[in-house]
Amino acid sequence: MSLQLHQTLEMGDYSSLKLPPGFRFCPTDQELVLHFLYRKASLLPSHEIIPDLHHLHPLDPWNLHGKALSSGNQWYFFAHMMEFESQQQVTENGLWKQLDVQQPIFSDSGNKIGIKNYLVYYIGQHPAAIETNWMMHQYHLCNSSSPKRIRKSDYHKWVLCRVYQSTENCCQSFNCTDECGNDEDDDDDGTELSCLDEMFLSLEDDLDDISLPN
Repeated sequence: MSLQLHQTLEMGDYSSLKLPPGFRFCPTDQELVLHFLYRKASLLPSHEIIPDLHHLHPLDPWNLHGKALSSGNQWYFFAHMMEFESQQQVTENGLWKQLDVQQPIFSDSGNKIGIKNYLVYYIGQHPAAIETNWMMHQYHLCNSSSPKRIRKSDYHKWVLCRVYQSTENCCQSFNCTDECGNDEDDDDDGTELSCLDEMFLSLEDDLDDISLPN
């Protein structure tokens, strides 16, 4: 990790961690569990770009800017399992409500490595809370044996969260596609196309900002 990047992360300014035009931090569910959540929980060396916000969570989604890792319209952060034992997580201005849906996550070899839960953000307090299009994907490790050097309770306390604004009704969109345009139930043929679309759109935005001389 470069000195400049290390200083940026120490200051908590994750919003300034920007990739070149056309590039996005757009990992699959499998990559989030294997390369980030598992390594975090196992105390293994990892890419230290996703911050730990367990001391701040739960937050209203618009307060994640500058605290969580942002990429496009998505925000990533770690939190503790104990904060998600309730079906509703109350924030300053609303609450996160968990849907009664879980999606298993598998490795390339077919082993179950994690679980993805879905939460919807509501503004206001129960029973007058209003549903919004803010959603959270919450990733858990499976109840498999933890590394011997780590207590099982410490291993399973971590969750990884991805927050975004859905363009559809939240209760209809949770099982359709992920926010990178990947249909996780289909083949991988559409994955690269969607990421390329984002790259070209980003390049078009940059070209619009360039004024040619007369």
